[in-house]
Amino acid sequence: MVARTVFKPFCVKYSMPMGLSQRAAGIKESPTFAISTKAKRMKSEGIDMIDFGIGQPMDFEPPEVLKVAVTESLHQPGIGRYIHPAGLPELREALCNKLKRDNGIDYKTEQVMVTSGGKHALYNIMQSILDPGDEVIVPVPYWVSYPDMITLACGKQVNVETDENFNLTADQIAEKLTNRTKAIIINSPNNPSGAMMHESELKRIADLAVENRVYVISDECYEAFVYDGEMVSIASLNDEIKQNTFTVNTMSKTYAIPGWRLGYVAGPEDVINAMTAIQSNSTSNITSLLQPAAAKSLLGLQDNISRMREVFRERRDAMVAGLNDMGLKCPMPQGAFYAFPRLPEGQKNSIKFATELLEKRHVAVIPGSAFGRDGHVRISYADSMEMIEEGLDRLRKFVL
Repeated sequence: MVARTVFKPFCVKYSMPMGLSQRAAGIKESPTFAISTKAKRMKSEGIDMIDFGIGQPMDFEPPEVLKVAVTESLHQPGIGRYIHPAGLPELREALCNKLKRDNGIDYKTEQVMVTSGGKHALYNIMQSILDPGDEVIVPVPYWVSYPDMITLACGKQVNVETDENFNLTADQIAEKLTNRTKAIIINSPNNPSGAMMHESELKRIADLAVENRVYVISDECYEAFVYDGEMVSIASLNDEIKQNTFTVNTMSKTYAIPGWRLGYVAGPEDVINAMTAIQSNSTSNITSLLQPAAAKSLLGLQDNISRMREVFRERRDAMVAGLNDMGLKCPMPQGAFYAFPRLPEGQKNSIKFATELLEKRHVAVIPGSAFGRDGHVRISYADSMEMIEEGLDRLRKFVL
C-alpha cells in the first residue's frame, strides 16, 4: 500500500462567531429515537401503539443478582468519589476474563476501558484514530450512528454494499481500500439485518487489514443473541489482527440495561490510552455506582442470557414467518433482534412507508434509509409475543 498523503485543510470551514458550528449543524437526531419519540407522544395521547422501532429488550428486567449488586454498591465506602477514567480495575479485570472465556481473546487490563455504552466506545475510537480526510469502510446496511460519528471526527465514510441477504465479502472491501483508508467497520451480528460474518471471510478481511495496516472496528454488541452459526470475534483469529482491532461491546442488550450505559472496548494499548485521555476530558469516569456491581456479576449471568436468547429465537421465527407470509421478503436473521424486510413490490420510499404505517395503523418501525438501504424497514422483535402478533396483524392490514 502506498504511503499516506498529507491532508492539510481542517474538516470544518471558517464560520461567523455566532451560531452552530458546521459540524454540529450537520448532525441529525438518531432516526430510531425520532420514531420512538413520535410513537410515545401518540401513546401519551391515548393511542394504542405497537413500537417495533427502538432496539432494546422491552419485557425483560435487569437480572435480580445485578440489582442486588447495585444496591450493595451504594454502601461501599467512597462509592461517590471519582474513579479512573478507564474504569475500575476490578471491572476491567472482569472484562478481560470475559473476553478470554467467551471470545478467545487475551487482553491486559491496560488494553480495556469502560465507556458510557457501546456507542460511546465507538465515538471515542473515531475521535482517537481519524484525521481529516481519513476513510472508514462501512458495510451497508449500517447502524445509524456510524456516519455521524465519522463525520464528527472529520473522517470520510466509504460504503460497501452487501447482497440481498446482507452478506459481505473481503473482495468487496479490497476494492474500496485506498491510501486514505484508516479503518474497516465490522458489525456482526448486524444491526439492522441480523446477518453474521462467516469465519472464512473474517480471516480474509483480517489478512487485508494486517497487510494494509488498517484498523478493524469490530462492533459485537449483539454477540449474546446468536441463533444460527457461531459468533467469531475477528481479534481472536491471530495476534497480528488483534493488534489492529478494537473489540467493542456493551452490557445494555445482554442484561436488559440500556439506560445504565455500560459499554467497553478492548484494543491496542496506545490508542486505549489516547481514548482514556479523551474520556477524561469529556465525561471523566463512567458512573462509579454501577461498576462494582458489573464487576461482581459479569461472569455469573449465563443462565439469564441463555433464557433471553431462546425467547428471542422464538420471537424471531414468528416475526420472519409473518413478514414473509404477507409478501414482505425477509431473510432469516442469524443474530441480534431485528428483521429487515423489503417493502412491498413497487414501494421504495421507506420514510413514507414508516410514516403512514405509524399514522394509519399505529405501528412504529424504522425507515431503511436511516441504515443506508432504502426500500427496507427495521423491525425489532425484542417485545412480547403478544405484541409481535398484534403488530403483524396491523402490518398485514396495512400492506394487503
